[in-house]
Amino acid sequence: MAAGNTTIYSANKDAINIDDLLGATVKIALLSSSYVPDVGTSGHDTWADVSAHEITGGSGYTPGGATLVSLTKTAVTNGWKLSSSNAVWTAAGGNIPAWRYGVLYVEGALWGVTDPLLGYFLGDTTPANVPATTDGYPLTVNCPTAGWIVIV
Repeated sequence: MAAGNTTIYSANKDAINIDDLLGATVKIALLSSSYVPDVGTSGHDTWADVSAHEITGGSGYTPGGATLVSLTKTAVTNGWKLSSSNAVWTAAGGNIPAWRYGVLYVEGALWGVTDPLLGYFLGDTTPANVPATTDGYPLTVNCPTAGWIVIV
């Protein structure tokens, strides 16, 4: 499944530097439909602001999400994009719960903020929940062709 377009959290937008992200632990976590994004300048800015809405861990989904690997910076018209390998979880011992939002964040301190949020995307453009992933099957969130984050 391809990720939708990423909306950047305004509270951290001015701090985002793709070169900083290449050396950081960037994660993707899945949130339930109970989450209501707040991308205002005084809105959500840390993982602690949104973590209560994360889907239940276990059954193959790791609490805190998956670390994005093979981060790359690529030039785009008037800027840069951040891409990575796809994020994959495999349902084991039960189903991975339904989810609605994917959230990108940095694990650890960066820009003087602990666990800063980068952006979020809808898993289904309807919007609707992405159905539970059945035991034994993979849940793959593909990095968008345009990249997870584009800075122009």
